[in-house]
Amino acid sequence: MSKTVIIGANHAGIAAANTLLDTYKDQEVVMIDRNTNLSYLGCGTALWVGRQIDSYEGLFYTKKEDFEAKGAKISMETTVDRIDFAKKEVYAIKKDGESYVESYDKLILATGSVPISPNVPGRDLNNIHFLKRFQDGQAVDEILSKDTIETVAVIGAGYIGVEIAEAAKRRGKNVLLFDAAGRSLPNYYDKWFTDDMDKVLADHGIELHFNELAREYKGSDTVEAIVTDKGEYPVDLVINAIGFLPNNALGKEHLELFANGAYLVDLHQKTSDDSVYAVGDCATIYSNALKKTTYIALATNAVRSGIVAAHNIGGTPLESTGVQGSNGISIFGYNMVSTGVSVEAAEKNGLKVKYTDFQDSQKPGFMKENDDVKIRIVYEEDSRRVVGAQLASTTAEIAMGIHMFSLAIEEGVTIDKMKLLDIFFLPHFNQPYNYITMAALSAE
Repeated sequence: MSKTVIIGANHAGIAAANTLLDTYKDQEVVMIDRNTNLSYLGCGTALWVGRQIDSYEGLFYTKKEDFEAKGAKISMETTVDRIDFAKKEVYAIKKDGESYVESYDKLILATGSVPISPNVPGRDLNNIHFLKRFQDGQAVDEILSKDTIETVAVIGAGYIGVEIAEAAKRRGKNVLLFDAAGRSLPNYYDKWFTDDMDKVLADHGIELHFNELAREYKGSDTVEAIVTDKGEYPVDLVINAIGFLPNNALGKEHLELFANGAYLVDLHQKTSDDSVYAVGDCATIYSNALKKTTYIALATNAVRSGIVAAHNIGGTPLESTGVQGSNGISIFGYNMVSTGVSVEAAEKNGLKVKYTDFQDSQKPGFMKENDDVKIRIVYEEDSRRVVGAQLASTTAEIAMGIHMFSLAIEEGVTIDKMKLLDIFFLPHFNQPYNYITMAALSAE
Protein backbone atom coordinates (compact mmCIF):
# COMPACT_ATOMS: atom_id res chain seq x y z
CA MET A 1 0.00 0.00 0.00
CA SER A 2 1.11 3.53 -0.78
CA LYS A 3 -0.07 6.27 1.59
CA THR A 4 -1.19 9.68 0.34
CA VAL A 5 -2.04 12.48 2.74
CA ILE A 6 -4.27 15.26 1.39
CA ILE A 7 -4.30 18.54 3.28
CA GLY A 8 -7.46 20.44 2.37
CA ALA A 9 -10.83 18.88 1.60
CA ASN A 10 -12.61 21.23 -0.71
CA HIS A 11 -12.92 20.96 -4.50
CA ALA A 12 -9.31 20.11 -5.42
CA GLY A 13 -8.69 17.83 -2.45
CA ILE A 14 -12.02 16.08 -2.93
CA ALA A 15 -11.33 15.46 -6.63
CA ALA A 16 -7.92 14.01 -5.79
CA ALA A 17 -9.32 11.80 -3.01
CA ASN A 18 -12.17 10.46 -5.12
CA THR A 19 -9.85 9.67 -8.02
CA LEU A 20 -7.42 7.77 -5.78
CA LEU A 21 -10.14 5.91 -3.89
CA ASP A 22 -12.20 5.00 -6.97
CA THR A 23 -9.36 4.05 -9.28
CA TYR A 24 -6.36 2.86 -7.28
CA LYS A 25 -7.16 0.19 -4.70
CA ASP A 26 -3.55 0.05 -3.46
CA GLN A 27 -3.84 3.59 -2.13
CA GLU A 28 -4.26 4.47 1.53
CA VAL A 29 -5.83 7.95 1.61
CA VAL A 30 -5.76 10.30 4.59
CA MET A 31 -7.62 13.62 4.42
CA ILE A 32 -7.14 16.51 6.84
CA ASP A 33 -9.18 19.70 6.90
CA ARG A 34 -9.53 22.44 9.50
CA ASN A 35 -13.13 23.26 8.62
CA THR A 36 -16.33 21.79 10.03
CA ASN A 37 -17.64 20.89 6.58
CA LEU A 38 -16.39 20.05 3.13
CA SER A 39 -17.42 20.48 -0.51
CA TYR A 40 -19.07 23.89 -0.06
CA LEU A 41 -19.88 25.53 -3.39
CA GLY A 42 -18.97 29.11 -2.55
CA CYS A 43 -20.24 30.27 -5.94
CA GLY A 44 -23.73 29.75 -4.57
CA THR A 45 -23.30 31.97 -1.51
CA ALA A 46 -24.75 35.06 -3.19
CA LEU A 47 -27.71 33.04 -4.53
CA TRP A 48 -28.52 31.86 -1.03
CA VAL A 49 -27.86 35.19 0.70
CA GLY A 50 -29.91 36.96 -1.99
CA ARG A 51 -32.77 34.46 -1.55
CA GLN A 52 -32.62 33.29 -5.15
CA ILE A 53 -32.47 29.74 -3.83
CA ASP A 54 -34.42 28.42 -0.85
CA SER A 55 -31.56 27.17 1.33
CA TYR A 56 -27.87 26.41 1.50
CA GLU A 57 -28.14 22.61 1.90
CA GLY A 58 -27.79 21.97 -1.82
CA LEU A 59 -24.46 23.82 -1.89
CA PHE A 60 -22.75 20.78 -0.33
CA TYR A 61 -22.21 17.90 -2.73
CA THR A 62 -20.50 15.36 -0.47
CA LYS A 63 -19.77 14.67 3.20
CA LYS A 64 -17.22 13.09 5.49
CA GLU A 65 -19.07 9.79 5.68
CA ASP A 66 -18.87 9.33 1.90
CA PHE A 67 -15.08 9.15 2.07
CA GLU A 68 -15.04 6.95 5.14
CA ALA A 69 -17.32 4.52 3.28
CA LYS A 70 -14.66 4.30 0.56
CA GLY A 71 -11.97 3.51 3.11
CA ALA A 72 -10.39 6.91 3.63
CA LYS A 73 -9.33 8.24 6.99
CA ILE A 74 -10.63 11.79 7.26
CA SER A 75 -10.09 14.28 10.09
CA MET A 76 -12.20 17.44 10.16
CA GLU A 77 -11.68 20.45 12.43
CA THR A 78 -8.00 19.51 12.44
CA THR A 79 -5.21 22.00 11.85
CA VAL A 80 -1.88 21.08 10.29
CA ASP A 81 0.76 22.83 12.37
CA ARG A 82 3.78 22.04 10.23
CA ILE A 83 5.26 19.55 7.79
CA ASP A 84 8.64 17.87 8.03
CA PHE A 85 9.35 17.36 4.34
CA ALA A 86 12.61 15.49 5.00
CA LYS A 87 10.95 12.92 7.25
CA LYS A 88 7.69 12.99 5.25
CA GLU A 89 5.61 13.72 8.32
CA VAL A 90 2.57 15.94 8.88
CA TYR A 91 2.06 17.37 12.36
CA ALA A 92 -1.61 17.99 13.13
CA ILE A 93 -3.72 19.23 16.04
CA LYS A 94 -7.31 18.09 16.58
CA LYS A 95 -10.14 20.28 17.84
CA ASP A 96 -9.72 18.92 21.37
CA GLY A 97 -6.05 19.89 21.39
CA GLU A 98 -4.67 16.42 20.79
CA SER A 99 -1.56 16.41 18.61
CA TYR A 100 -0.58 13.58 16.29
CA VAL A 101 1.80 12.82 13.43
CA GLU A 102 0.77 11.43 10.03
CA SER A 103 3.46 9.98 7.78
CA TYR A 104 3.13 9.93 3.99
CA ASP A 105 4.59 8.51 0.82
CA LYS A 106 3.01 11.27 -1.23
CA LEU A 107 1.54 14.54 -0.05
CA ILE A 108 -1.11 16.65 -1.79
CA LEU A 109 -1.39 20.28 -0.71
CA ALA A 110 -4.92 21.49 -1.41
CA THR A 111 -4.90 24.39 1.03
CA GLY A 112 -6.74 26.81 -1.24
CA SER A 113 -6.56 30.57 -0.89
CA VAL A 114 -7.07 33.23 1.75
CA PRO A 115 -8.97 36.52 1.38
CA ILE A 116 -6.95 39.69 0.92
CA SER A 117 -7.44 41.89 3.97
CA PRO A 118 -6.89 45.62 3.36
CA ASN A 119 -4.32 46.90 5.85
CA VAL A 120 -6.24 50.00 6.89
CA PRO A 121 -7.17 51.44 10.28
CA GLY A 122 -10.36 50.03 11.77
CA ARG A 123 -10.25 46.70 9.94
CA ASP A 124 -10.84 44.83 13.25
CA LEU A 125 -14.20 46.50 13.93
CA ASN A 126 -17.33 44.38 14.14
CA ASN A 127 -19.53 43.97 11.04
CA ILE A 128 -16.56 43.80 8.68
CA HIS A 129 -16.69 40.46 6.90
CA PHE A 130 -15.14 38.38 4.15
CA LEU A 131 -16.82 35.80 1.92
CA LYS A 132 -14.88 32.56 1.57
CA ARG A 133 -16.15 29.77 3.80
CA PHE A 134 -19.68 28.57 4.50
CA GLN A 135 -19.44 30.19 7.94
CA ASP A 136 -18.70 33.54 6.31
CA GLY A 137 -21.88 33.25 4.28
CA GLN A 138 -23.84 32.34 7.41
CA ALA A 139 -22.53 35.38 9.25
CA VAL A 140 -23.37 37.80 6.43
CA ASP A 141 -26.79 36.24 5.94
CA GLU A 142 -27.60 36.63 9.64
CA ILE A 143 -26.48 40.26 9.75
CA LEU A 144 -28.51 41.15 6.65
CA SER A 145 -31.60 39.85 8.44
CA LYS A 146 -31.37 42.68 10.96
CA ASP A 147 -33.50 45.79 10.36
CA THR A 148 -30.72 47.92 11.85
CA ILE A 149 -28.52 47.06 8.87
CA GLU A 150 -29.57 49.56 6.24
CA THR A 151 -26.42 50.40 4.24
CA VAL A 152 -23.88 47.85 3.02
CA ALA A 153 -20.47 48.67 1.56
CA VAL A 154 -18.93 46.04 -0.71
CA ILE A 155 -15.19 46.47 -1.29
CA GLY A 156 -14.10 44.98 -4.59
CA ALA A 157 -16.06 44.74 -7.84
CA GLY A 158 -14.83 41.38 -9.03
CA TYR A 159 -17.09 38.36 -9.32
CA ILE A 160 -17.71 37.89 -5.60
CA GLY A 161 -18.15 41.61 -4.95
CA VAL A 162 -20.65 42.13 -7.76
CA GLU A 163 -22.60 39.00 -6.82
CA ILE A 164 -22.86 39.86 -3.12
CA ALA A 165 -23.78 43.46 -3.99
CA GLU A 166 -26.73 42.07 -5.97
CA ALA A 167 -27.61 39.75 -3.08
CA ALA A 168 -27.60 42.59 -0.51
CA LYS A 169 -29.75 44.72 -2.83
CA ARG A 170 -32.23 41.86 -3.20
CA ARG A 171 -32.44 41.86 0.60
CA GLY A 172 -33.61 45.47 0.49
CA LYS A 173 -30.39 47.15 1.56
CA ASN A 174 -28.72 50.31 0.30
CA VAL A 175 -25.57 49.05 -1.43
CA LEU A 176 -22.36 50.94 -2.17
CA LEU A 177 -19.89 49.10 -4.41
CA PHE A 178 -16.26 50.27 -4.24
CA ASP A 179 -13.25 49.40 -6.36
CA ALA A 180 -9.88 50.99 -7.00
CA ALA A 181 -10.32 50.16 -10.70
CA GLY A 182 -12.49 52.24 -12.97
CA ARG A 183 -15.09 49.55 -13.66
CA SER A 184 -16.41 46.22 -12.53
CA LEU A 185 -15.00 42.82 -13.55
CA PRO A 186 -11.83 44.18 -15.20
CA ASN A 187 -9.90 40.88 -14.94
CA TYR A 188 -12.15 38.95 -17.33
CA TYR A 189 -13.92 41.45 -19.58
CA ASP A 190 -13.06 44.47 -21.70
CA LYS A 191 -14.74 47.83 -21.18
CA TRP A 192 -17.23 47.25 -24.01
CA PHE A 193 -18.78 44.56 -21.82
CA THR A 194 -18.32 45.97 -18.35
CA ASP A 195 -19.96 49.25 -19.34
CA ASP A 196 -23.16 47.25 -19.76
CA MET A 197 -22.71 45.46 -16.45
CA ASP A 198 -22.05 48.76 -14.67
CA LYS A 199 -25.29 50.14 -16.13
CA VAL A 200 -27.20 47.07 -14.98
CA LEU A 201 -25.85 47.54 -11.45
CA ALA A 202 -26.66 51.25 -11.40
CA ASP A 203 -30.13 50.74 -12.91
CA HIS A 204 -30.92 48.37 -10.04
CA GLY A 205 -29.98 50.94 -7.45
CA ILE A 206 -26.42 49.95 -6.57
CA GLU A 207 -24.30 53.03 -5.94
CA LEU A 208 -21.03 52.68 -7.85
CA HIS A 209 -17.80 54.11 -6.43
CA PHE A 210 -15.09 53.19 -8.90
CA ASN A 211 -11.57 54.66 -8.86
CA GLU A 212 -11.96 54.88 -5.07
CA LEU A 213 -9.56 53.32 -2.59
CA ALA A 214 -10.58 52.47 0.98
CA ARG A 215 -8.40 54.32 3.50
CA GLU A 216 -10.08 53.72 6.85
CA TYR A 217 -13.02 52.16 8.66
CA LYS A 218 -14.53 54.27 11.43
CA GLY A 219 -16.57 53.25 14.47
CA SER A 220 -16.37 52.49 18.17
CA ASP A 221 -16.90 48.72 18.38
CA THR A 222 -18.88 48.31 15.15
CA VAL A 223 -18.12 49.86 11.78
CA GLU A 224 -20.06 53.09 11.23
CA ALA A 225 -18.35 54.63 8.20
CA ILE A 226 -15.91 53.93 5.42
CA VAL A 227 -13.37 56.56 4.41
CA THR A 228 -11.93 56.52 0.88
CA ASP A 229 -9.57 58.81 -0.96
CA LYS A 230 -12.66 60.66 -2.21
CA GLY A 231 -15.01 60.87 0.76
CA GLU A 232 -16.60 59.39 3.86
CA TYR A 233 -19.76 57.27 3.79
CA PRO A 234 -21.93 56.02 6.68
CA VAL A 235 -22.35 52.22 6.55
CA ASP A 236 -23.66 49.45 8.80
CA LEU A 237 -21.87 46.50 7.22
CA VAL A 238 -18.70 46.09 5.16
CA ILE A 239 -18.09 43.04 2.98
CA ASN A 240 -14.53 42.71 1.71
CA ALA A 241 -14.26 41.03 -1.67
CA ILE A 242 -10.92 42.37 -2.87
CA GLY A 243 -9.61 39.02 -3.95
CA PHE A 244 -7.55 36.07 -2.75
CA LEU A 245 -3.95 34.99 -2.31
CA PRO A 246 -2.71 31.39 -2.44
CA ASN A 247 -2.49 29.79 1.01
CA ASN A 248 1.16 28.73 1.04
CA ALA A 249 1.81 28.85 4.81
CA LEU A 250 2.76 25.17 5.12
CA GLY A 251 5.24 24.94 2.25
CA LYS A 252 6.56 28.40 1.42
CA GLU A 253 9.91 27.82 3.13
CA HIS A 254 10.52 24.53 1.33
CA LEU A 255 8.83 24.59 -2.06
CA GLU A 256 9.49 26.74 -5.11
CA LEU A 257 6.94 29.54 -5.46
CA PHE A 258 5.37 31.53 -8.30
CA ALA A 259 5.52 35.33 -8.33
CA ASN A 260 2.32 35.66 -6.31
CA GLY A 261 3.30 33.01 -3.78
CA ALA A 262 1.48 30.03 -5.30
CA TYR A 263 3.25 26.69 -5.31
CA LEU A 264 4.97 26.29 -8.67
CA VAL A 265 3.90 22.98 -10.22
CA ASP A 266 4.60 21.17 -13.47
CA LEU A 267 1.96 19.70 -15.78
CA HIS A 268 1.67 16.69 -13.45
CA GLN A 269 0.85 19.03 -10.52
CA LYS A 270 4.19 18.10 -8.93
CA THR A 271 6.04 20.73 -6.89
CA SER A 272 9.80 21.16 -6.57
CA ASP A 273 9.66 18.27 -4.06
CA ASP A 274 9.14 14.93 -5.85
CA SER A 275 6.92 13.65 -3.06
CA VAL A 276 4.68 16.70 -2.91
CA TYR A 277 1.87 17.75 -5.25
CA ALA A 278 -0.14 20.98 -5.08
CA VAL A 279 -3.63 21.45 -6.48
CA GLY A 280 -6.34 24.08 -6.62
CA ASP A 281 -6.03 27.69 -5.54
CA CYS A 282 -2.69 27.21 -3.77
CA ALA A 283 -0.96 26.17 -7.01
CA THR A 284 -0.07 27.55 -10.42
CA ILE A 285 -1.73 26.49 -13.65
CA TYR A 286 -0.81 26.55 -17.34
CA SER A 287 -2.67 29.00 -19.57
CA ASN A 288 -3.17 27.83 -23.16
CA ALA A 289 -4.06 31.36 -24.23
CA LEU A 290 -0.85 32.90 -22.87
CA LYS A 291 1.21 29.73 -23.41
CA LYS A 292 2.81 30.08 -20.01
CA THR A 293 2.40 29.26 -16.34
CA THR A 294 0.03 31.59 -14.50
CA TYR A 295 -2.47 31.70 -11.63
CA ILE A 296 -6.21 31.33 -12.18
CA ALA A 297 -8.26 30.52 -9.08
CA LEU A 298 -11.45 28.81 -10.27
CA ALA A 299 -13.28 25.79 -8.86
CA THR A 300 -13.30 24.09 -12.26
CA ASN A 301 -9.51 24.40 -12.48
CA ALA A 302 -9.21 23.05 -8.94
CA VAL A 303 -11.17 19.91 -9.78
CA ARG A 304 -9.11 19.18 -12.88
CA SER A 305 -5.83 19.71 -11.05
CA GLY A 306 -6.89 17.31 -8.30
CA ILE A 307 -7.72 14.62 -10.85
CA VAL A 308 -4.37 15.05 -12.62
CA ALA A 309 -2.35 14.86 -9.39
CA ALA A 310 -4.19 11.75 -8.22
CA HIS A 311 -3.61 9.81 -11.43
CA ASN A 312 0.11 10.59 -11.37
CA ILE A 313 0.35 9.50 -7.74
CA GLY A 314 -1.64 6.36 -8.54
CA GLY A 315 0.78 5.38 -11.28
CA THR A 316 -0.90 6.65 -14.45
CA PRO A 317 1.25 9.37 -16.06
CA LEU A 318 -1.07 12.22 -16.96
CA GLU A 319 -0.31 15.78 -17.98
CA SER A 320 -2.67 18.69 -17.55
CA THR A 321 -3.98 19.95 -20.87
CA GLY A 322 -3.85 23.50 -19.56
CA VAL A 323 -6.79 25.80 -19.00
CA GLN A 324 -8.52 28.78 -20.55
CA GLY A 325 -10.01 30.21 -17.35
CA SER A 326 -13.58 29.92 -18.67
CA ASN A 327 -16.05 31.73 -16.46
CA GLY A 328 -19.46 33.39 -16.33
CA ILE A 329 -21.65 35.67 -14.29
CA SER A 330 -25.37 36.49 -14.15
CA ILE A 331 -26.49 39.69 -12.39
CA PHE A 332 -30.12 40.84 -12.33
CA GLY A 333 -30.72 38.66 -15.38
CA TYR A 334 -27.80 40.01 -17.42
CA ASN A 335 -25.36 37.28 -18.44
CA MET A 336 -21.72 37.51 -19.40
CA VAL A 337 -19.33 34.64 -20.17
CA SER A 338 -15.69 34.64 -21.19
CA THR A 339 -12.71 32.39 -21.78
CA GLY A 340 -9.04 32.94 -22.45
CA VAL A 341 -7.81 36.51 -22.23
CA SER A 342 -9.43 39.87 -22.89
CA VAL A 343 -7.71 42.50 -25.01
CA GLU A 344 -6.61 44.31 -21.87
CA ALA A 345 -5.30 41.15 -20.22
CA ALA A 346 -3.43 40.14 -23.37
CA GLU A 347 -1.67 43.50 -23.54
CA LYS A 348 -0.71 43.29 -19.87
CA ASN A 349 0.92 39.94 -20.58
CA GLY A 350 2.82 41.16 -23.62
CA LEU A 351 0.62 39.33 -26.13
CA LYS A 352 -0.01 41.27 -29.33
CA VAL A 353 -3.62 40.75 -30.30
CA LYS A 354 -6.42 41.99 -32.50
CA TYR A 355 -10.13 41.56 -31.94
CA THR A 356 -13.39 41.46 -33.80
CA ASP A 357 -16.77 42.58 -32.42
CA PHE A 358 -20.31 41.90 -33.47
CA GLN A 359 -23.72 42.73 -31.99
CA ASP A 360 -27.16 41.65 -33.19
CA SER A 361 -30.34 39.92 -32.06
CA GLN A 362 -29.86 36.27 -31.35
CA LYS A 363 -32.80 35.09 -33.48
CA PRO A 364 -34.49 36.38 -36.65
CA GLY A 365 -36.58 39.52 -36.19
CA PHE A 366 -39.87 37.70 -36.70
CA MET A 367 -39.37 35.65 -33.50
CA LYS A 368 -41.49 36.97 -30.61
CA GLU A 369 -38.96 36.08 -27.93
CA ASN A 370 -35.57 37.49 -28.80
CA ASP A 371 -32.49 38.89 -27.12
CA ASP A 372 -29.57 41.04 -28.20
CA VAL A 373 -26.17 39.36 -28.14
CA LYS A 374 -22.74 40.92 -28.26
CA ILE A 375 -19.54 39.03 -28.90
CA ARG A 376 -15.82 39.79 -29.04
CA ILE A 377 -13.26 37.30 -30.33
CA VAL A 378 -9.64 38.05 -29.45
CA TYR A 379 -6.88 36.58 -31.60
CA GLU A 380 -3.09 36.75 -31.71
CA GLU A 381 -1.81 39.19 -34.30
CA ASP A 382 0.90 37.02 -35.89
CA SER A 383 -0.39 33.45 -35.56
CA ARG A 384 -4.06 34.52 -35.75
CA ARG A 385 -4.91 31.80 -33.19
CA VAL A 386 -7.93 32.55 -31.03
CA VAL A 387 -6.85 33.47 -27.49
CA GLY A 388 -10.08 34.79 -25.97
CA ALA A 389 -13.80 35.36 -26.35
CA GLN A 390 -16.47 37.30 -24.48
CA LEU A 391 -20.25 37.14 -24.89
CA ALA A 392 -23.08 39.02 -23.20
CA SER A 393 -26.87 38.88 -23.38
CA THR A 394 -30.04 38.66 -21.35
CA THR A 395 -30.39 35.09 -22.60
CA ALA A 396 -28.49 32.36 -20.80
CA GLU A 397 -28.20 30.41 -24.07
CA ILE A 398 -24.95 32.17 -24.88
CA ALA A 399 -23.22 30.17 -22.13
CA MET A 400 -22.76 27.06 -24.25
CA GLY A 401 -20.97 28.99 -26.96
CA ILE A 402 -18.07 29.80 -24.66
CA HIS A 403 -17.23 26.12 -24.35
CA MET A 404 -16.55 25.97 -28.07
CA PHE A 405 -14.18 28.90 -27.78
CA SER A 406 -12.45 27.24 -24.85
CA LEU A 407 -11.74 24.19 -27.00
CA ALA A 408 -10.66 26.44 -29.87
CA ILE A 409 -8.05 28.10 -27.64
CA GLU A 410 -6.81 24.75 -26.32
CA GLU A 411 -6.45 23.39 -29.86
CA GLY A 412 -4.87 26.54 -31.31
CA VAL A 413 -7.69 27.20 -33.80
CA THR A 414 -7.27 30.37 -35.89
CA ILE A 415 -9.85 33.09 -36.40
CA ASP A 416 -9.82 32.21 -40.12
CA LYS A 417 -10.81 28.62 -39.37
CA MET A 418 -13.92 29.91 -37.60
CA LYS A 419 -15.16 32.00 -40.52
CA LEU A 420 -16.85 29.08 -42.26
CA LEU A 421 -17.56 26.99 -39.17
CA ASP A 422 -20.51 24.66 -39.67
CA ILE A 423 -23.14 26.20 -37.36
CA PHE A 424 -26.72 25.02 -37.84
CA PHE A 425 -29.64 27.44 -38.24
CA LEU A 426 -33.11 27.22 -36.77
CA PRO A 427 -35.18 30.31 -35.89
CA HIS A 428 -35.80 28.97 -32.39
CA PHE A 429 -32.07 29.21 -31.67
CA ASN A 430 -30.24 31.62 -33.96
CA GLN A 431 -30.04 33.56 -37.21
CA PRO A 432 -28.94 32.22 -40.60
CA TYR A 433 -25.81 34.31 -40.21
CA ASN A 434 -24.92 33.33 -36.64
CA TYR A 435 -23.29 36.01 -34.45
CA ILE A 436 -20.23 33.79 -34.03
CA THR A 437 -19.86 33.45 -37.80
CA MET A 438 -20.44 37.16 -38.36
CA ALA A 439 -17.82 38.13 -35.78
CA ALA A 440 -15.27 35.82 -37.38
CA LEU A 441 -16.06 37.07 -40.87
CA SER A 442 -15.58 40.64 -39.65
CA ALA A 443 -11.99 39.98 -38.57
CA GLU A 444 -9.19 41.54 -40.57
